[in-house]
Amino acid sequence: MILYLLDLAGVAVFAISGALAAGRRSLDLLGVIVVALVTAIGGGTLRDLLLGREPVFWVRDPTYIWVIIGAAVFTVTISRWRRLPERSLLVADALGLALFSVAGARIAEGLGHGGLVCVVMGTITGCAGGMIRDVLCAQIPVIMRRSQIYATAAIAGISLYWLLQSSGWPQPWPSLAGMSAVACLRLAAIVWDLNLPVFTLSDPDETGKS
Repeated sequence: MILYLLDLAGVAVFAISGALAAGRRSLDLLGVIVVALVTAIGGGTLRDLLLGREPVFWVRDPTYIWVIIGAAVFTVTISRWRRLPERSLLVADALGLALFSVAGARIAEGLGHGGLVCVVMGTITGCAGGMIRDVLCAQIPVIMRRSQIYATAAIAGISLYWLLQSSGWPQPWPSLAGMSAVACLRLAAIVWDLNLPVFTLSDPDETGKS
């Protein structure tokens, strides 16, 4: 029950981030709800489709949809009177990323898949919704441009989870360790502005002119 409530809380936080992104693009209320939906459930939906899980998790439990709609409407309403605290949302988002990433990896593992597939599916669960959000908002996805570490934190935490799980550690320790690693790396990136190195090629035309 606790994990289920945390899952709903994580969905709500992702929905709020999607609604805020839609607001920055001046979308109408329907657009806000659509972007909130794909942000919150896009990763889990893609994971379930790739793994052949039927029905998709939010079809099995529509509570997720109601929570997302409620979070989107709340964001639109409260934003008319006050600005939502960005730092608090980033912290909540880091915790949601940790929960979703490891949960996605555990689902893949439960279906009999190996370490690499678990890492990929966990990362998709935690990050794909944000990528779809950015595409709908006509932006380069955050995890693909110079920005604070995000998907890398998910990959590292899921890898730690898989290592401990394969080593025979009893649950819930592998899950807790993996989620803690994801959250700590993401929070460290927020506090110290940690980024991966950027790959840049010079423009051949500009090189020829110099």
